[in-house]
Amino acid sequence: MKTFAIRTVAVAAAAMLAGTAHAWNEGGGEQDEALSLTPDMENGMDVYEVCSACHLPEGWGQTEGTFPQLAGQHRAVLIKQLSDIRALNRDNPTMYPFALPESIGDAQALADVVAYIEKLPMNPEWGKGPWGPDTPEYAQGEKLFKDNCVKCHGPDGMGDPEKFYPRINGQHYKYMLRQFEWIRDGKRRNANPDMVKQIKSFTDKDMQMVINYVSWHPVPKDQLAESADWKNPDFE
Repeated sequence: MKTFAIRTVAVAAAAMLAGTAHAWNEGGGEQDEALSLTPDMENGMDVYEVCSACHLPEGWGQTEGTFPQLAGQHRAVLIKQLSDIRALNRDNPTMYPFALPESIGDAQALADVVAYIEKLPMNPEWGKGPWGPDTPEYAQGEKLFKDNCVKCHGPDGMGDPEKFYPRINGQHYKYMLRQFEWIRDGKRRNANPDMVKQIKSFTDKDMQMVINYVSWHPVPKDQLAESADWKNPDFE
């Protein structure tokens, strides 16, 4: 097991160093196959046990941003990101060994686990940014969001599963900030090139303010867990 992990991380690292080009959402292959399959929710729960070590049984990740909140994310978005990681189109050496078929299964397993994740209620106390709604930084972040982000992510941050745009409301501030920076600086190879162009002139402060604003977006109550103490009964 140790040898397998070292080998797979080495492969992922080599791909990052090579800087392999990847066209945005080329589709085909495992991504399209997983999207076409009917999910088996029971198997999805079993597969998710592998993911729960980092993303927690509830799918909430870490509020300090080490791991994202997966609960409630669009099925299509999750399939795309998992497929990209497995195909080395998105660099994530930490997750790579656990996303491989040897760890979680084939395209059917992808379809199963993302359907399970999508239905999980979200953390009602996700990680928010430092500037609340009454601050000038929040107001400037709102302007940046409306000028640059609404077209793809929508006014409520719900994204668009048909176009593989993720929902960003309810996501942890520090996780989004890190991903935004990587996209802006060309470090996330599977990023939408339209977004890269849109945000390339953002300063670090601009980035912090717009992500702060996003992190304060409300999430529909019916998509939240009853409290931050909720435990996933499937793993009790």
